[in-house]
Amino acid sequence: MGMTVEHDSVAIVGVGAVGATTAYALMNAGAASELILIGQDVDKVAGEAMDLNHGVSFVPPVRIRAGDYDDLSGTRVVIVTAGVRQNPGESRLDLLERNLEVVDDVAPRIAAGNPDCIIIMVSNPVDALTYAALKRSGFPPGRVVGSGTLLDTSRFRYLLSEHCKVAAQNVHAYIIGEHGDSEVAAWSATNVAGMPFERFCAGCPRDCSFEEKDAIFQEVRNAAYEIIEKKGATFYAIGLAVRRMVQAILRNESLILTVSSLMDGQYGVSDVCVSLPSVVNAGGVSRILEMPLGEEEAGRFAESAAALKANLARVGLQ
Repeated sequence: MGMTVEHDSVAIVGVGAVGATTAYALMNAGAASELILIGQDVDKVAGEAMDLNHGVSFVPPVRIRAGDYDDLSGTRVVIVTAGVRQNPGESRLDLLERNLEVVDDVAPRIAAGNPDCIIIMVSNPVDALTYAALKRSGFPPGRVVGSGTLLDTSRFRYLLSEHCKVAAQNVHAYIIGEHGDSEVAAWSATNVAGMPFERFCAGCPRDCSFEEKDAIFQEVRNAAYEIIEKKGATFYAIGLAVRRMVQAILRNESLILTVSSLMDGQYGVSDVCVSLPSVVNAGGVSRILEMPLGEEEAGRFAESAAALKANLARVGLQ
């Protein structure tokens, strides 16, 4: 096994566009004292480590190195971005069979290298692969966490902030369920500056229609497809989202984030990984919150989970 490293050491498995951007985001934020990069293309991993290390004089102290699964013994968090890229026109669920093989290989090797770490799954389709990583690693449910709808939630807050002409930090809104086509906008739990969204709208001269609200949600849901069509992949915003997850874990923040983890009866949903606002701290996900959803929203959340479970059954995971 490799040497034991700093208590806030983070490993990234898969150093493509998302993995490298995540490393860059973590480095810039001073989130970890060590970053270990792991990937199949040894030369590319070494090159990414070199490139990042050449900027260490401009950021908080950090050690960045290429490594292997034997180097995981001292890591607190292992981020998995490995997998094939989503192609234009391809749904996240179409990726499942192709990327399941990656998780089948990677998850047991992580568990053998460090049975005490927290796994953050980022590879798509993230909910199904989070469930697969949970099963293949044998970890407790709270220690296998997917990036889930965290990015969708950020997209939602951004678009609402632009529409309502307020800062995104003052918008509290959530996208829940699957990270993908069946995700749900929790409008009934949306508020601006502590005011329920409907009350905030009542004092606004724009008098927005249902169609305008739905257009915002559709833009959130289709954002990844549009970006992939325009530039081939999404990586900046997801890198920042994962950085925030890592910080919440390393700092034991108990930060509420819409991340994917194993459901245990929430809104009648069990034995599937989807996203709800969750308390994220040093133990991973310590609590999953049930918001006061409208009846239709709760039903759509259950439908989202059921669709995902059907795909898990299709590939033999259930």
